[in-house]
Amino acid sequence: MERKQFQLGDIVQMKKNHPCGSNEMEIIRMGMDIRIKCVGCKHSVLIPRTKFEKNMKKVLRSAASETEATDNE
Repeated sequence: MERKQFQLGDIVQMKKNHPCGSNEMEIIRMGMDIRIKCVGCKHSVLIPRTKFEKNMKKVLRSAASETEATDNE
């Protein structure tokens, strides 16, 4: 099975919503553990990479595509 592709600064959708009601999280730190920040209430959580990869649904907005769009202007 192919590993999910994500990078620092991406906005991802998780399987479960955050208690504030938002399901969008921003990746703010990567390593063995990944720190994600809720886009709704700005609360951050540090979770192991394996648990993050299992619970991540998809990348909603990629940081790379946003930088390419600003570079082309």
